[in-house]
Formats: sequence, C-alpha cells, structure tokens
Amino acid sequence: LGVRLIVGSVQEAIDRGQVVEEKGYNASRNYLQTSVLLDSLEKGKFDAALGGGRRDEEKARAKERFFSHRDEFGQWDPKNQRPELWNLFNGKKQYGEHFRVFPISNWTELDVWQYLMLEKVELPNLYFSHERECFVRDGVILADSDFIFKRPEERVERMRVRFRTIGDMTCTGAISSSADSIEGIIEEVSTTRV
Repeated sequence: LGVRLIVGSVQEAIDRGQVVEEKGYNASRNYLQTSVLLDSLEKGKFDAALGGGRRDEEKARAKERFFSHRDEFGQWDPKNQRPELWNLFNGKKQYGEHFRVFPISNWTELDVWQYLMLEKVELPNLYFSHERECFVRDGVILADSDFIFKRPEERVERMRVRFRTIGDMTCTGAISSSADSIEGIIEEVSTTRV
C-alpha cells in the first residue's frame, strides 16, 4: 500500500514524564492516550487521523461525523460539526486544527463482523471465545492483569469470554461468550442486546 504506520506510545510518554500514570483501583491509561495522540498529530503536522469508532458504541459518538473537526487544542465541539449532506465532506480547516475521520461510524457491530467474514479477514484469537482468568467489577468482566489493582473482595476465576473491542485492558470489559468463530459471533450479536 505504500503507507507508513506512526505509533504514539503511552508507555514511552510515561517513561519520559509527558504523562503521569494513575494509581489505585480505578486507574486507567485510557485518558492518557489523548495527550499522546495530540502530540503525535502535532509532530507529524497531520491534517487527519483515522479512527475506528462507531456511533452504536456509546451515546457521545452518536454526534460524531465522518469528518469530525477538532480545534487547535484537539477539542471536539458537537455544535461546530459540519453538515455531511449527500456524503459530501467539508475538509476545510485552519492551521493547527485537524480531523478525526471515522469511515465506519455508520456501521454496527454486526456490520463489522459480516464484513470480516465476507473479506475472510484473519483476526487474533482474543476476539473469539476463550478461557482466561477474570474478575467482575461493578458488573463488568475484566481480565486479571498486573495493570489492574483488585479490591480485596474481587475474586479471580476462570471464565469463558471474548472481547467486543480490544484496547486499554484497564477499562475494556469482556463478555461471557461461547462464540469461537466469526459465524458464531454473528449469530451471538444478531440475537443479543447489550
């Protein structure tokens, strides 16, 4: 394809003191990603960054556009989003501003899995049902990890789970699942309300 992947590393940002890692039971590296992303965009002088967000993932993303404008501070204001009539996108921006581009924002989780099956995309096993050490916190199944401090009452047990999304393991929950293939996940997603 002739493209170059540029990676901004949260761990490297922690190591050089750019960001400070949270400690404690609800510590997460998730919010640290913003500073690292903005730093990478600034260093590369990029006009846009591609994202995989979908509008069905959470309420805040329902307001996102395909071309989601960010101001010179990297902030998003839903009131300042441009109309996208007839799939025409306004990419005009001022110096220092950028866009987050979400090409699958109108897709659902089911659409993604059907596409992956159609295109025969190979995926890591983590997406499929597997047994692993987990515990439940506030109704969410979390993978046991050195990155997560457990409360005294939280008990680790072996569970059969899969991950609907893969990201920061301190805040990415698993779901109980026996779906160990794309076809199985499509069936599960088609019949389940989460």
